[in-house]
Amino acid sequence: MAFAHNAERQLARLFDFYAVRWEYEPHTFVLARGADGHPTAAFAPDFWLPDHDRYVEVTTMEQRLVTRKNRKLRQLRALHPGIDVTLIYQRDYLQLLVKYGLERPQQDGPTDAPGSALEPLGLLGLHAADVDVAAAGGSPSAA
Repeated sequence: MAFAHNAERQLARLFDFYAVRWEYEPHTFVLARGADGHPTAAFAPDFWLPDHDRYVEVTTMEQRLVTRKNRKLRQLRALHPGIDVTLIYQRDYLQLLVKYGLERPQQDGPTDAPGSALEPLGLLGLHAADVDVAAAGGSPSAA
């Protein structure tokens, strides 16, 4: 699967390790339309976690550059208050890298995520009861 950024690939591998089913950018939400009715602004969260009814968006941009993404997320929540989106900022993502022994993000090049983590994905708001730790040799499904 082609990801826009290696940070997304690493997060997908973490989901896989914990057997969290995910889909990559399956939905695009129209945020605004022009006078002709065509979309002028839209938001497509990086991941959909169907078993948790939650979207996850990861950004590795510097905190001062995420204003536009925050604005889109506020628009999405105003238009669709029932949609649950977790935004993982750069500082949170870097904490995940340290906690789970992942390599720093690079736009190009392979990314390896060793399967040594044994804690729930608390940063995403998922709890131990919500995630099934992959059985030894098991292969979680991902869409």
